[in-house]
Amino acid sequence: MDDARQTYDAVVRELLLDTDADVEAADDGLLVKGRLFTFLDGAELVVELPEARSADLRRRGIVVPFVSAKGGASRNWVRVADRELWSELAREAHQFVGEPAVGRES
Repeated sequence: MDDARQTYDAVVRELLLDTDADVEAADDGLLVKGRLFTFLDGAELVVELPEARSADLRRRGIVVPFVSAKGGASRNWVRVADRELWSELAREAHQFVGEPAVGRES
């Protein structure tokens, strides 16, 4: 097993074992409330973050934009190479995607 897969599996275990986190593992990544929030793509973690946060991380060179097979780069989805940040950014993505939209369940 390669290092990226081992690190990803550790992040998955961490999130699945957290009783406060409503995370589901799927073939294509991790879901919260049925929505994808992170997945492994090659040797990088891909996460969905708030636009301002992803822009800040891109500006500082910590992440790069994720470009989907369907087309252009996303404002929210980014690729993370630094494995030391995977757990932190996966938790941020979980919180962002799992929060109810303003005016709905809040």
